[in-house]
Amino acid sequence: MPRPLKATIHLQHLRHNLARVRQFTGDAKVWAVVKADAYGHGIERVFDPLRAADGFALLDLAEAERVRQLGWRGPILLLEGCFEARDLELCSRLGLWHTVHCSEQIDMLAAHKTQLPHHVFLKMNSGMNRLGFAPERYRAAWARLQALPQVQEVCLSTHFSDADGPRGIAAQLAVFERITADLPGERSLSNSAASLRHGTELSGRNDWVRPGIALYGSAPDAASPDARPWDLRPAMTLSARIIATQSLKAGDSVGYGSTFVADRPMRIGVVACGYADGYPRHAPNGTPVLLGAQRSRLLGRVSMDMLTVDLSPVPDAGVGTEVTLWGQAACGAVLSIDEVAAAAGTVGYELMCALARRVPVQVGDLI
Repeated sequence: MPRPLKATIHLQHLRHNLARVRQFTGDAKVWAVVKADAYGHGIERVFDPLRAADGFALLDLAEAERVRQLGWRGPILLLEGCFEARDLELCSRLGLWHTVHCSEQIDMLAAHKTQLPHHVFLKMNSGMNRLGFAPERYRAAWARLQALPQVQEVCLSTHFSDADGPRGIAAQLAVFERITADLPGERSLSNSAASLRHGTELSGRNDWVRPGIALYGSAPDAASPDARPWDLRPAMTLSARIIATQSLKAGDSVGYGSTFVADRPMRIGVVACGYADGYPRHAPNGTPVLLGAQRSRLLGRVSMDMLTVDLSPVPDAGVGTEVTLWGQAACGAVLSIDEVAAAAGTVGYELMCALARRVPVQVGDLI
C-alpha cells in the first residue's frame, strides 16, 4: 500500500480563480503566470484550466517549450528575458515574447539575426530595485529598441513593490506614468496584489496583467493571510492520514527536542507527512490542521517523514483518519495555506513551491 499522503490539484478552482482575476481587471488581457512549474502545481496539470488566459508567463526556456508542446499557440512571455545571446534563437523558433531589463539584453538583440522580429516588454525600475531600467534611462532604452529591425513591438512594464501593503502603488505609478506618458505601446503593470487591490485605480492603464499567486488560491495581501475575502479557492490540498496514535500523561513530551510537553492526559496522532514532503520543519506548536471539518493543531517538532497532531477536538480520531495540512478537506472545510505559512513564518508561495517530488499528486474538480 502506498504511503497515505497526497496532494490534490483542484482544476475547477483554477478556472474559478482566473475568472475572479478577470472580474477585477476589466478589459485587460491576462498572463497566467506558471513559473516554478506553476508554483509547484505542475504546468501540465494547470494548462487546461488556465488556457482561457490570453498568454502564459514564466522564466525558464524549458518550461516555455513544455507549454508549446501542450499545444499552446498564443503568447508566452519570459518574465526575466534572455540570459545569454543564444536564448534568442529559441525565442525566435518558439515565438516567445521576452522582457528586456538591462542594456546587455538590448546588445544581444542588436546582434541577433532573425527573420521574425520580437515582441519585447521593456521593464522600468520604478522603485522595486530588482530588475529594470532606472526612470532616467528608460526612454533611451525604448529609443534603442524602437530602432532595431529585430524588434516588432515594445510593451512598457513595471512591477509594484508594495501593492499588498499600506504604501500602495501611487508613488511608483506616478513615476511610470511621468516617464511613459507620450510613449506608444501596450502597458503591463499589475501582479496579483495590484490586480485585486488596485484594479479600479488601474482601470484603463493596464493592457496586460500578470497574476500569479491569485490563480492558485493564495492570499495576494501580506497583511491578511486569507484568500477568502477575494473569493479565491485553494488550488492545492495537502492531506495525509494518521498512521499511529499515542496516549500521553501530563509531563510527557513529543518529538525531537521535546518542544511540546503535555499539561494533561491527551491523545496524539502521528501523521504520514514531514519536511521531506515539503511541510515546513519550522512550523511551531499550534500550527493549524484539519481533522475532517474540525480544526486542531500541530504538536512537537516536524520530523523528516512524520508530524504529530492533537486529537483532543476529535476523540474518535485514530489510525486512518484523514488530516488536511492545507487546502480543502473532502468535507468541504478549508484551511488556508496562507494561515499555515503565517504560523511557520513564511508565505504560501514557499509551501506550494516546496512540495516534494515524492508526494503523489492527483487532480480533481472539487467545487
